[in-house]
Amino acid sequence: MREIKTDIFLGDSKDILKSLKSNSVDLIVTSPPYADQRKSTYGGIKAEKYVEWFLPISHELLRVLKPTGTFILNIKEKVIEGERSTYVMELILEMRKQGWYWTEEFIWHKKNSYPGKWPNRFRDSWERLLQFNKEKKFNMYQEEVMVPMGDWAKSRLKNLSDTDKIRDTSKVGSGFGKNISNWLLRDKAYPTNVLHLATECNNKKHSAAFPEELPEWFIKLFTKENDIVLDPFMGSGTTLFVAKRMMRHSIGIDITKEYFDMIKKQIKPSEIYLLEPKNLYAKTKSKKRYAVR
Repeated sequence: MREIKTDIFLGDSKDILKSLKSNSVDLIVTSPPYADQRKSTYGGIKAEKYVEWFLPISHELLRVLKPTGTFILNIKEKVIEGERSTYVMELILEMRKQGWYWTEEFIWHKKNSYPGKWPNRFRDSWERLLQFNKEKKFNMYQEEVMVPMGDWAKSRLKNLSDTDKIRDTSKVGSGFGKNISNWLLRDKAYPTNVLHLATECNNKKHSAAFPEELPEWFIKLFTKENDIVLDPFMGSGTTLFVAKRMMRHSIGIDITKEYFDMIKKQIKPSEIYLLEPKNLYAKTKSKKRYAVR
């Protein structure tokens, strides 16, 4: 069986990404620091400077991603002086100019979001998961994330009308239609683009660790075993540990030494070694790396 490798890098993503091979990564899943947040850890990027800060990073991500690969960006605009910032929308537009396809938007519904009170809005219980691709055709394994049909099928499919047994074209002229009888013998259905997941409740010494189910879902959807997953803002390493468990190679980068050291400690010392420059992902001899055997 081929060894599963997890490489971790300490440093600035925009610099370290330059040492990775072009067209070498199958999936990027990451949650960069949001504008003006995590100031004590990442310094905090002003909303008006966020696009300028992120574009050099997304440029390198576009280069290292395979043409068949996918980039999932977990991000959420903040409220500034009573209104939502527009930096996420501005970033999407600029990334499209950069060559990215904005293929889909998933929503992470936080089932256990903290209660709160604000004068002009309700509590935030969702975040964006933006899907970007290099090409319009990319690897996607939809059957891997199918969900049980649910109780609705028992009553809805019990007594089908004549209309249900044929392709019923939309009455509003959209061109879409449905044939409900196609679902008679199925026990699973395709999911929606809303993920209902609780936030990470365990103490991972990180201010914004997401739950393992989040990267796991996208790793299932967009990769196969032995593919390569990249998190350029690895934080507490959730994406890396999930990838390893799912038999995917992974690469993690973070500028904070505390997180880098924490991930090293969570890997058994006998499984850590110093990679040589001839490593699969390397182009230069200037980076030290550690990998799991």
